[in-house]
Amino acid sequence: MPGMLMDGGGAIVPFSGEPGHAVAAAPPVRNIRHGVAPPISRVYVSFSSGNLLQVACLRPPNPEGGGDRGAEEVSGGRVVEVNLGGGGSGPGGADAEEIDEAEMRRIEYGSVPAFALLQSRKNALVDGSGMSRLPSVSEHAEWWQYVLEYSKTIGSLLGNPDSLSAYMIDDPKMILKVKEKPTSLKAAWELLEIFFVDKQLQTWLPERLVDWLADYDSLLTKTENTIYRTLINFQKKLINLQVVEDDPDYWSGLSAALSVEWLDIVVNMLRFHGSYQLDQMDSRETENGLVEAVAVLVSTMPRMRPDLPSGKLGQCCKTRPDFIKALEKWRGQVSKLECSAFWIQCGHQKTRDGLKSLLHIMLGNIKNLTASTSHWLELFASHLLYIRPFTVGFEGMHQLAQKCIQLKPSADNSGLTGLLTGILSENTEVVLAECTKNFGPWMVTHAMELLTADNDYADMMLHEERPNFGGISIEELHRLVYAQVLCSHALTWQIAPTYLSSCLNQGLGLLEILLLKQPIQDNRVVLKTLEICRLYELENVSTNIMKIAGIYHWKHGRKGTGVYWFQQANDKVRLDRIAQQLFEHIGKSVTDDSFKQWEGLLELLGSDIGSAGGLEFLHRYRDFKRSLQMAQEGRTGESVRQTVEFLIQLMRNPSTPQRFWLPLLHDSVRLLNCKPCPLLNVAETTLLLNKLQELSLAKLRPDFSNIHLPSHALNSVRLALASNLARAILEEP
Repeated sequence: MPGMLMDGGGAIVPFSGEPGHAVAAAPPVRNIRHGVAPPISRVYVSFSSGNLLQVACLRPPNPEGGGDRGAEEVSGGRVVEVNLGGGGSGPGGADAEEIDEAEMRRIEYGSVPAFALLQSRKNALVDGSGMSRLPSVSEHAEWWQYVLEYSKTIGSLLGNPDSLSAYMIDDPKMILKVKEKPTSLKAAWELLEIFFVDKQLQTWLPERLVDWLADYDSLLTKTENTIYRTLINFQKKLINLQVVEDDPDYWSGLSAALSVEWLDIVVNMLRFHGSYQLDQMDSRETENGLVEAVAVLVSTMPRMRPDLPSGKLGQCCKTRPDFIKALEKWRGQVSKLECSAFWIQCGHQKTRDGLKSLLHIMLGNIKNLTASTSHWLELFASHLLYIRPFTVGFEGMHQLAQKCIQLKPSADNSGLTGLLTGILSENTEVVLAECTKNFGPWMVTHAMELLTADNDYADMMLHEERPNFGGISIEELHRLVYAQVLCSHALTWQIAPTYLSSCLNQGLGLLEILLLKQPIQDNRVVLKTLEICRLYELENVSTNIMKIAGIYHWKHGRKGTGVYWFQQANDKVRLDRIAQQLFEHIGKSVTDDSFKQWEGLLELLGSDIGSAGGLEFLHRYRDFKRSLQMAQEGRTGESVRQTVEFLIQLMRNPSTPQRFWLPLLHDSVRLLNCKPCPLLNVAETTLLLNKLQELSLAKLRPDFSNIHLPSHALNSVRLALASNLARAILEEP
């Protein structure tokens, strides 16, 4: 084979782990849950947007001649997206270890009502104000409230990291409580909500960032140390410690937790101090007093926020003047304790140094804050809390973030840190790229509403129609990409129309293609497709789907189902063709078994025979046959008269083909001859004789279609009608 490297063990491009090469880490292996039943004939791999890789697994086509079973088992497959950056393989692009496929589907379905409601409100604002362009919607005062409600709804779907485990046992030495496992998707969504949507957070943004960090600090990096990992590691060794204050990790954990204002954890860990033990060999009252004094100062730390959740420590200050006043008073108390003479009486060196380090952190000492934090984002939060609590605006925070990155550089930057950097730099393109790269199409599609809530530049950029995109906007492009992902799965294609209908340029066209490509073997799928057509007023598509379903079922022997769909589509052309096939069975005797083969089709037509096209005649002929059979069996005289009325109606109806006049009259000969009294009056008999005369003249034309009847059929009919006419004339007054 050309290009084959024989020294690589048969591999085209050998990797370093093979024999003859340097030993290196094994290449990453990602398991793809495609859900396609074997055998799989082909696998296609192509790059999508960002770090997404699309893998299409296709089954072989069904062999011809497989019978009715093979007609229902169509060939198919599935397209799976693999996130090369985060290792995810779900439709939303989230990490497979965080959100599995079933959970992602729950999120996808749950986000549809919130997205549809927001689009409805946007359209109502556009229609109410008579605006010609959508970006002007963000100028409405109530729009950000709508977006905030939308964001809260989506956020609740992604999980609640504050929820505790139902089976958790309260352990007095538990540092970090057992909570719901956080996900990067939820963390990224909350970041966008904090900085782009919730205007009420502008006055207490540092505190909100502390809350966010408390929930998602474990997701900042996978390889480097964080405050969360520091506390987790100390939690593991705490059970074997006899004197915790002698362990340096105890004081480093306290300093780390205090630097990001995890006050409840700090106070809880201070209570682990050995001076609180009752069985002390020596007097440690002064030492315990200092520890308790620091714990009181920590628990009364001023916090500028509207309220405090239950179980959280601190002094709540709702306004800036109140916070400044309380902060000055509190720092005075901290400084007073730092200068106290009781430190000389404290005989435990590590306790004295550890507590003083905590006081320096509370006073905003940069050296202590830098030493206590591990990640630049933790250092950034500590600066906002202790040094620059009144920082406002993205520019000031971005400059501070850049300084923190220089002090705490990180080689393992997660998608969350990249997203926050893009937010602080006010670079919408970077934010969009980070969402696409790390969190997938679902995140990008739903997060764009947050980006444009109160940002005119983002609003203009995302809604501007671009020629290089085929005349569509960036927003519409990402919605189409997400809809394509939904369409690739049999369990999510039903929600794709919600997003396609919101794309004004190409959405409806792709929606029509999606609906027309749905399988029509299962009537439940067809009914679901027709319901979607009704919701979006796609009458032409609905009609075509019903015609396609009718043709499929008719060709596969389910003629009743086929006629039903043709009738629903009001397809008179195909119903007339079906009628032509059934006309050949007309004219035979009532006892002919072939009558039963097509009689059931007429039952499906119901009472509204006007919509049945060419089958109107067959429907009336069915009623005539039934009545004639009852009359010949001699059930009632009423059935005889009803049979005659059906005969007259058929002969007068213009839909009755001329070539079937003689079979109708021939079927009635026995009935006309067996009665002593005339069944027809003079006018009715004259009508039938005229029809018979027209039929005699029509036989001379070359295009006349002959019905297989006995040679004496015409004479028998003429004799019966003549006899009936004579009796009718004699009995008329």
